[in-house]
Amino acid sequence: MRTQVAIIGAGPAGLTLGRILERAGVDAVVIERRSADYVLGRIRAGVLEQGSVDLLRRLGVGERMDREGSAHDGAELSFDGERLRIDFHELVARRVTVYGQTEVTRDLMEAREASGALTVYGAEDVALHDFDGERPRVTYRKDGASHEIRCDFIAGCDGFHGVSRASVPHGALSVFERVYPFGWLGVLVDEPPVAEELIYAHHQRGFALCSMRSRTRSRYYVQVGMEEKVEAWSDDRFYDELRRRLDPETAERLRTGPSIEKSIAPLRSFVAEPLRFGRLFLTGDAAHIVPPTGAKGLNMAIHDVAVLGAALEECCGERSSAGIDAYSARVLRNTWRTERFSWWMTRLLHTYHDEDAFTRRIQRADFDYLCASRVARQSLAENYTGFVPDAGQA
Repeated sequence: MRTQVAIIGAGPAGLTLGRILERAGVDAVVIERRSADYVLGRIRAGVLEQGSVDLLRRLGVGERMDREGSAHDGAELSFDGERLRIDFHELVARRVTVYGQTEVTRDLMEAREASGALTVYGAEDVALHDFDGERPRVTYRKDGASHEIRCDFIAGCDGFHGVSRASVPHGALSVFERVYPFGWLGVLVDEPPVAEELIYAHHQRGFALCSMRSRTRSRYYVQVGMEEKVEAWSDDRFYDELRRRLDPETAERLRTGPSIEKSIAPLRSFVAEPLRFGRLFLTGDAAHIVPPTGAKGLNMAIHDVAVLGAALEECCGERSSAGIDAYSARVLRNTWRTERFSWWMTRLLHTYHDEDAFTRRIQRADFDYLCASRVARQSLAENYTGFVPDAGQA
């Protein structure tokens, strides 16, 4: 088989890139080792920046998002019960949209299927070859048969544990990582959210987040130590702990029910550099991971493939390599900006087992500064809703 771009991974990064290239008239094949049902079964957060929403609309996959998603003009921070609302719309004239990553993936899948563009699910033993030359190849097995795709470029959109980054030669990649000494215990429940907007809470007992997937489905989190096991947390124990970390008014409003999903997610910051290796490009979780505190993971992936899609369109159409040559540096600028913001949000809102009184006072001073300064709130709103650089600084 011959195509212009082989996309490894059918998550939101790979499918968004496929849609961008399809609309630009660039031929692409998506290769995914899991089944379509498995991909859709992965439960992920979904807070979309304004720029991500705008791109999905331009790609013709925003109709259901606009109908079923929930636009939020702000979010609330709580520090030991004291509450502060960050009004995104008033501060930076932008908003975010809560729409599950699973739903974004479903919309992209359906659009790709309707267009007839090829996606290979259930591809085993995927391997990348010769991407340091002019004729890269992707091989895989499916239904007992071996297959080869010859292409001009390979886009690695297959996540942190995928084959794309693992295929980079030893020594060619620099890795920057911070692993946090805690995780998020999350519960999904079919009950209306406790509030219309997200609530991020700092408490001496640990961080808590009140989020939602829809107007009738809520997602709640509490910070736990990495030694904790899901089996040790009954629903009652979880909700009791969540209430302790919320302000009394919010705790009183909380509606509980049987959890339909419960899991512990570790937190880490991770960046790989560079992001281009000949004709192989890394995107999304294959390139970087952020703590979920700033709601950035999905948005970073969409940003990456928007930059890569434009660069590949330029190269395939105008035969200019300027865009692909600048890809790594351009994406890494956004990556480190976003890593900094996610690290800062994590540092502000979580408790650390080794923190002293000085550290906690600094956290309190950060919160007090947000309360007192419009400029500080504006900076948070700008980063949370999606930083838009000045021309030439993207």
